[in-house]
Amino acid sequence: MPNHTARPGYYKNPILHADYSDPDIVRAGDDFYMVASSFNHFPALPILHSRDLVNWTIINHVFSTFNDATYDTMQPGKGVWAPSIRHHDGKFWVFFSTPDEGIFMSCTTDPHAEWSAPHCVKLAKGWIDPCPLWDDDGRAWLVHAFAHSRTGRKHQLQLMEMSPDGRSLLDDGQIIYDGALDNPTLEGPKFYKRNGWYYIFAPAGGVETGWQSVLRARSVQGPWEARIVLQQGETHVNGPHQGGFVELENGECWFIHFQDADLYGRIVHLQPMHWQTDDWPFIGKQQATDAPGQPVIEYPLPSVAQHPQGYLNPQTSDDFARGYPGRQWQWQAQPQADWLQPTLNALALTCQPMREYQGELALYSQPNLLLQKFPAREFCVTTVLSAGFQHEGELSGLIVYGERYATLALSQCKGQRKIVLIAAWMSDTGRLHQQQRDIADWPSNAPLWLRVEVKSGGLCYFSYSENAKDWQAVTPYFAAGKGKWVGAKVGVFAAANQHSSLPGTGVFSRFAVDV
Repeated sequence: MPNHTARPGYYKNPILHADYSDPDIVRAGDDFYMVASSFNHFPALPILHSRDLVNWTIINHVFSTFNDATYDTMQPGKGVWAPSIRHHDGKFWVFFSTPDEGIFMSCTTDPHAEWSAPHCVKLAKGWIDPCPLWDDDGRAWLVHAFAHSRTGRKHQLQLMEMSPDGRSLLDDGQIIYDGALDNPTLEGPKFYKRNGWYYIFAPAGGVETGWQSVLRARSVQGPWEARIVLQQGETHVNGPHQGGFVELENGECWFIHFQDADLYGRIVHLQPMHWQTDDWPFIGKQQATDAPGQPVIEYPLPSVAQHPQGYLNPQTSDDFARGYPGRQWQWQAQPQADWLQPTLNALALTCQPMREYQGELALYSQPNLLLQKFPAREFCVTTVLSAGFQHEGELSGLIVYGERYATLALSQCKGQRKIVLIAAWMSDTGRLHQQQRDIADWPSNAPLWLRVEVKSGGLCYFSYSENAKDWQAVTPYFAAGKGKWVGAKVGVFAAANQHSSLPGTGVFSRFAVDV
């Protein structure tokens, strides 16, 4: 259940206090589907489903592997950026970019089932945030933004004609809007057509403090005019922007967007939206005459809602049935077959060699960390570890991960098992600093219960137990930090100081998340 409650008949924002960055949404009949950026994490591109816009579950990912060996190693901040999802011609389509490779497309007739392998629509470095539009005359279009870090270009949106099958671009494109003066850092476009108008919903102003703009034109060629339709106003919701809208059968419209919440990532809000008589959208609630809308904190539930907020939430706890992680989990890189050992009713992670980072073995760039998003502002995670270590220097445990991270783990050292606390952080100069402290010796065959309580502000309190009743606190506490373009994560891992043909394991029989 969420750690906040609304009045009966109302919902409260954020609807998801979890890092579903750059969300987009589509309605198909009575069902709603949401996608979000996944960056370097695999499986990639989560698909969430809802019947009422406030209760969401993870039903799938668009792909588990990418045809690029670069992603076999951790690529922080790269991978899938700002996808869009559409329902057209009996299919669901997702377009996305990877900032160093290009624009890709995947489709399916059933979002719960397998998606087609990502198809490269355009090889291009720094072409990001693509969104398609199939027009009434049978022609198709694609709009996208530019990553300044790769192209030296910023603030601009480019439009190209696309083949109706979504597999290729038919021209070199044209810049249809440059927001350098009025909408700096214009990006994340979402393309629509309504009432004879073409609309592009696009965030501007930057992630932490930006706003939501809308462009419109009578022709895809322009001229395009812009209006700010949502900004922070008098609320605490900084930078409310980047998302998409849906219209219900009864004409209700709803806009979904993110808020940058620092270490918690980009959390998801739902705003009421309506169309004014001049065919401009208005999002949120009025803050002043002739001013853009501002976010709602509490609002009546959508008409399609049959249950209160929190009836269904994205998955967190896991009993690892059949020996595999649930849909809430992602690896730090493209997964390899030898990261898991088949077992029943437990997760057996093999101790993979630690990678060197800046000349030192560290978990920072470890690809086989198995992590999930922080699910709330405050929560508690409990897991139980049975170590099947075979070699000196093997290590397995519970980790809170970001640009700084900490783990309470069990290690094999000089023939003895020890509970250790490892913490690391990135200095302002980009240097990784790491500390390790021995906490206690531990019997070889005894399971170890591990816990972390996350308090407001990301303060993490680790503890351990032999029976899940008598807990021994570990000091000091740890302050979680965000990752590269993502919020902090929590999860489990198994690692080793060196390669072995017969590695040991860290076996986790449950992972309980209490919010």
